[in-house]
Amino acid sequence: MSAPSAKPPRDAAQRGYNVYQQDCPARQMLDRLADKWSLLILTHLRTGPGRFNQLRRDIGGISQKALSQSLRKLERDGLVNREAFATVPVTVEYSLTALGLSLAVLVDPLAAWAEASIDTVLQAQRNYDQRHAPKPDTH
Repeated sequence: MSAPSAKPPRDAAQRGYNVYQQDCPARQMLDRLADKWSLLILTHLRTGPGRFNQLRRDIGGISQKALSQSLRKLERDGLVNREAFATVPVTVEYSLTALGLSLAVLVDPLAAWAEASIDTVLQAQRNYDQRHAPKPDTH
């Protein structure tokens, strides 16, 4: 099996973007997606709009601060829309933009792969750890 090509897709190359180049601005998007929470937020919002506390309850382990920061970054990137309603207290709802939805549909298969493959990955990790375990000192 040959290694994947580092050549960017044709339309990206025409615009001068290549994520393998250090100064490519598209790397910022990869950084955002590689963080701990962004993909989970995007896939959750694919099921429909959500309020802050609902997202916090549904995405296990995320802190209020991490959720707030992630939502703000995703909103800045144009992936999430934040809508405040004039209620007391103010109600805020988050939803995917068209751009966010175009990304979330790509993430769903990745999440499904992770769920389907985790047992195999965990076994591979155990095998690796056994092969690389420190040898007992025989002295």
